[in-house]
Amino acid sequence: MTMTDDNDLTFETRTRDIKIHGPEGFEGMRKAGRLAAECLDMLIPLVQPGVQTLEIDRLAREFVLDHGALPACLGYKGYGHTVCISRNHVVCHGIPGDWALREGDVVNIDVTVIVDGWHGDTSRMYGVGPVNARARRLVDVTYSGLELGLAAVKPGATFGDIGHAIQTYVESQRCSVVRDFCGHGLGRVFHDEPNVVHFGRPGTGPLLKPGMFFTVEPMVNLGKPQVKVLSDGWTAVTRDKSLSAQCEHSVGVLEDGTVEVFTASPTGLFKPQIQAD
Repeated sequence: MTMTDDNDLTFETRTRDIKIHGPEGFEGMRKAGRLAAECLDMLIPLVQPGVQTLEIDRLAREFVLDHGALPACLGYKGYGHTVCISRNHVVCHGIPGDWALREGDVVNIDVTVIVDGWHGDTSRMYGVGPVNARARRLVDVTYSGLELGLAAVKPGATFGDIGHAIQTYVESQRCSVVRDFCGHGLGRVFHDEPNVVHFGRPGTGPLLKPGMFFTVEPMVNLGKPQVKVLSDGWTAVTRDKSLSAQCEHSVGVLEDGTVEVFTASPTGLFKPQIQAD
């Protein structure tokens, strides 16, 4: 989830330093990330035309609590739900309500869980019934952009390398990267240093070091990158009403020069499974 402040439920606080974590942190993040991924797996059969998004939120909350975890977003800065559900031209932070999903929608569901103080934060794209070719292409570009960003994560690289990999690919596909929201450090803090932007120049920004934890979560628009936040204070939409998509993983940098994806789906279902119309 892309927000901006500390979480009152954590045992640590945000500082200006990027935290380096050891084996205990990796183990904690594996548990939290797996549960978050399992929650999104559980929701797959519910993403159907006519299903109210409040029902999806209710079942996500029950799933998290039944597994002995806490929903990080519930009560966060006054937010009243467990997940964010962002449909079509909603970029992020869409609020569940009594509105129902419609056939042809593309939807992002974003969940963060707290397991023993560690945060697992992930989001993925879902198609509601058959989806048209333009929407499918946007989702595919967004997912591929995430994969390219993750491929750039290794000790000695920079955060600018991650953003450059995403931006270069997305713009080559005639789409745009949202600038107003970014990924973030996390661990025992929901939103920590650093900010992880999804555009930029190679070789810029802090160096990646083993033990860093953060999210990579590109938001990609079919149209222009500009967004606006609605009067509810949460829902961000594209200014030109073009479709938007987002894919997010929580990751850790490993000593061996690779990246560990904490929020990988244990059943392999993170990659968008969207029907053609």
